Amino acid sequence: MNGQNRKDITPGAEVEIVLKKDQRSGRLTKGIVKDILTNSSFHPHGIKVRLEDGQVGRVKHINN
Repeated sequence: MNGQNRKDITPGAEVEIVLKKDQRSGRLTKGIVKDILTNSSFHPHGIKVRLEDGQVGRVKHINN
């Protein structure tokens, strides 16, 4: 599942995000969602979240 729809992402979900510094390389970082930062219901580049370790990025994949 991609991370473009806000309704698919909940705090506590395990996701893979791309950090701002990794946008060119596309390197993904795995973590647990702490906060959802994007207010809109959809974002073409992925919903922006804060992980429990404090890193912020856009969701590229939701792990079930």
